[in-house]
Amino acid sequence: MIRDVKVLETKVLSDNWYTLRKITYEYTKKDGTKLTQSREAYDRGNGATILLYNKEQKTVILTRQFRIPTFINGNDTGMLIEACAGLLDNDNPEDCIKRETEEETGYKISEVRKIFEAYMSPGSVTEILHFFIAAYTKEMKVTDGGGVENEEENIEVLEFEITEAMNMIETGKIRDGKTIMLLQYIKLNNIL
Repeated sequence: MIRDVKVLETKVLSDNWYTLRKITYEYTKKDGTKLTQSREAYDRGNGATILLYNKEQKTVILTRQFRIPTFINGNDTGMLIEACAGLLDNDNPEDCIKRETEEETGYKISEVRKIFEAYMSPGSVTEILHFFIAAYTKEMKVTDGGGVENEEENIEVLEFEITEAMNMIETGKIRDGKTIMLLQYIKLNNIL
């Protein structure tokens, strides 16, 4: 058990895209000894993610887009299938995810259900991700989606039967953590 954490120094290493800081801190261990460590923490803000599902069709809406970190770490194409998501950008999580859903998928949803929130990579990233689900119908499709043009997101909107999406986890076609968590939530809670 760690007690009495005290930040001794914070240095900004980069603030180009988001903020990377080196933090030196001291804490007291369970046995009473003090330990000083330095770690880097990447602050990109908090975010929200959503899985759209259609109960009648037993389908889900996912996206595919290029992700440079996956490309430089072994993903040959850099393309990743994932749930719709975005940074809060000063919005509350619910307003953010409704906006992102329409921008990325083209579906205009009015009701969302928050299921949980989680730190996705707590060893190095400060982000808390808010997880949502929402039902969708074909009538809710108001645009083609694809993301905001001036952000150059180039998002492809995909629709899969839930069984196919679950199989894609096993085959490695879906490797995004938030997407896997949302799909498993839908299955574990018998939503689809």
